[in-house]
Amino acid sequence: MKRTPLSPAGRTAWLRLARTRGVGPVTFNELIKRFKTAEDALDALPALAKKGGRATALVPASRDEAEAELDWLDRIGARLLCACEPDFPAGLAALDPPPPVITTLGPLDLTGRTACAIVGARSASGVGLRFAGDLARGLGEHGIVVVSGLARGIDGAAHAATISTGTVAVLAGGLTSIYPPEHRDLHAAIAGQGLLVSESPPGYSPQARDFPRRNRLISGLSMGVVIVEAAERSGSLITARYALEQGREVMAVPGSPLDPRAKGTNRLLREGAALIECADDVITILSGLRRDNVQERERAGYEDEPLLDSDDSSATDAVRERVAALLSPAPISRDELVRLSGAPARVVAAALVELELAGRCEVDPGGMVRLAC
Repeated sequence: MKRTPLSPAGRTAWLRLARTRGVGPVTFNELIKRFKTAEDALDALPALAKKGGRATALVPASRDEAEAELDWLDRIGARLLCACEPDFPAGLAALDPPPPVITTLGPLDLTGRTACAIVGARSASGVGLRFAGDLARGLGEHGIVVVSGLARGIDGAAHAATISTGTVAVLAGGLTSIYPPEHRDLHAAIAGQGLLVSESPPGYSPQARDFPRRNRLISGLSMGVVIVEAAERSGSLITARYALEQGREVMAVPGSPLDPRAKGTNRLLREGAALIECADDVITILSGLRRDNVQERERAGYEDEPLLDSDDSSATDAVRERVAALLSPAPISRDELVRLSGAPARVVAAALVELELAGRCEVDPGGMVRLAC
């Protein structure tokens, strides 16, 4: 699908669909592929949710709610970017699926800029904080934008060192939801000179499940990810996993085997991550990557797909409960559901749309499916 600007009415409908409860990025992507426009997808939602077994009528986000959000964004000088539009960041547009919308606040223009993520432990050591700041500063001096998640520790050090040269903070909550609270001044500085990015509605306070989605966007915006201090069970390792899935470069800073904060990074090095000792190491690696590698990987986006014909619809009715019976609180991949159900992939995808709209399952952006909580 050719990327073109939406009309005001089209943007409002796109935002309404994205903000409708039960419509995650995967379901949004499937709906747009099937129905072509957000307006037609909105019209189809109640019937699809009913087919999926929803007990009460599904009410999409209202036009008034969407227009109020757009007015609020305009008042504070923020922007709404829709995934089908030309100015949506290419790295995020290349994700499978992309976030339907993001909101941004700040003057930093990423067009033509190389970006690299620096993430790591919240409870970082003094040495780790100093190294992260020096590394970020060195990258910034060479024109590289530093991306991170505004968390305590390594994230905060990386942002603070690159306010003047270019930094992007990807938030798990809404643009004005400041977490952690002690980063209020850093949040304001980035809004004034860098760029805040959020996938969440305005004012939304993040929950635990929102941080992996944030990490996915951190790596998606970047050509590479540097991990500085990460324990074995660390959110930074989730960012590294997303980076690998997205074809980004994964880099890690070695640490003492006696420090539990180095166990995750040292494991990444054993598994093939590039070893980083200074900013020049990162610059050398990034300069070896083709500048347009993200654009080359970018798919057509929301590719056209015919509406399900009557045979497919009947097949979805037969497969839906079979797929539902395979779900549990533990996540399972969509590919595994296709294999176990014996049904065509497009029919399983259609069944999952109906089940998620009915509130019976949750589909993660990475393609993992679980029973709804």
